[in-house]
Amino acid sequence: MVVLPLVKLGTLALRTACKPIANRLKKEAGLHPKFRHIIITIAQANHRFTTRIQRRIYGHATDAAIRPLNEEKAVQNAADLIGELFVFSVAGAAVIFEVQRSSRSEARKEELRRQELQAIKTRNEELAAEVQLLSQKLQELEQLARAQGLAGIINFRKSHADEERKSKSN
Repeated sequence: MVVLPLVKLGTLALRTACKPIANRLKKEAGLHPKFRHIIITIAQANHRFTTRIQRRIYGHATDAAIRPLNEEKAVQNAADLIGELFVFSVAGAAVIFEVQRSSRSEARKEELRRQELQAIKTRNEELAAEVQLLSQKLQELEQLARAQGLAGIINFRKSHADEERKSKSN
């Protein structure tokens, strides 16, 4: 299938292109005043959270005051966080797309298997009905032969042999 390599190449190109886009987002994040204020707030909250976690991990006092980051460092940290979140979200979307595409493909294959199995079952039922019909005809012939006695069987075999000779001569 030609679609599969194109999809894989497309997702690879998207992942490659998202790094420069993330860098551009980082650059723009520091320039707009409202957005700058929002990301500084996010960066400070992230700094407090990570510092508390680190203190707990290392067994230090957690009630000590945490000094806030300076404004430039906060902007840089938040811009890095935004860039990484963008790269992660693009990669996550690509993975989700690939999983859904794969599951749809498997569903199609399963449907084909189900249809083939149904066709085999139908054919089996037809053959069983045909075997049943032939069995009934054979029983009828055996009953007719018994009814006519030994002479009937000989005549039956003789008439079959005559029919075979006629069909071979034609």
